[in-house]
Amino acid sequence: MIDVDLATPKKQGGPGGATNPEQLFAAGYAGCFHSSLKVAARGEGITLVGSEVAVSVGLIKDAGALSLAVTITADLPGITREQGERLLAQAHQRCPYSKATRNNIDVQAVLGHARDTATR
Repeated sequence: MIDVDLATPKKQGGPGGATNPEQLFAAGYAGCFHSSLKVAARGEGITLVGSEVAVSVGLIKDAGALSLAVTITADLPGITREQGERLLAQAHQRCPYSKATRNNIDVQAVLGHARDTATR
């Protein structure tokens, strides 16, 4: 169960010092996307070891109103860059958070760490 204090960040005129809704959204998105990434990897016969997903969520002004912008960064050690890019694309298609935000907010999925070439 989650029980946190919420506060508007200082840079947005709030008191800061507590969790904000964007951080909660980022945590949920990261967990969901990572699960979708693992399912995509299993479907390709790839075992992910030490994979990590980080999501940053920011607020941007959009026609005078605030809107969300999301960057998903996946570190996928032990696989090639080509495999990683393919898995990211598949996860982005299957993740419920990605589906919910598609065509509503700017979401960028990027590969952090992966090998440039496969080793044999």
